Amino acid sequence: MLAEELVVIDGDSPLWTAARPFLDAALRLEQNSDAYIWHGWNKQQIVAFLLTLPPHCSFVVGVWEILADVVTTKEKELLSLGVVCEIVAGEVCSIRTFDALTSSGLQPTHELEPGFEDALAIMRAARTQVAPVAWALFTDKMTWNEWAFAAADEDGVVNGVVDGVIDKGELLAAFARQGRCVLMGSQTAHH
Repeated sequence: MLAEELVVIDGDSPLWTAARPFLDAALRLEQNSDAYIWHGWNKQQIVAFLLTLPPHCSFVVGVWEILADVVTTKEKELLSLGVVCEIVAGEVCSIRTFDALTSSGLQPTHELEPGFEDALAIMRAARTQVAPVAWALFTDKMTWNEWAFAAADEDGVVNGVVDGVIDKGELLAAFARQGRCVLMGSQTAHH
């Protein structure tokens, strides 16, 4: 799942604050037994997903949060999580935030908006600096949290699944069909 020598690029980026807890969760999944479940995730489903990817590719996640300006009462969408994971032979070998992509021509992250043009610019920069984008997920913070943290209820049941593991791929696909997120990349045509 994670390469033995995982490289974190631009770990001092403000965007890294939002990414760090997910790396911590991935490390717990990696180090615990196969029975360990974190918010509906388990190691087996992540490894299975990573092994379906091309031998060298990237996975992009962009999450925007709507914030209200108390002075002007206008809403502004700000990037709250923006990461690119480099995948080599089914393992995550590097992680960088969108801030690292500015050296490949991406505009500053505080100027990125949740639109088609910026999504394509992010994917171009990721392809140039890291590897071709197999999957890119762009969404709002509410949908991201609902997807990432969805877990079984106290009886261990979610949509008829009893063991606490949730089919995160199907849940994400359902959100995409509802228009709550956008999935892009070279692998989306296969699903």
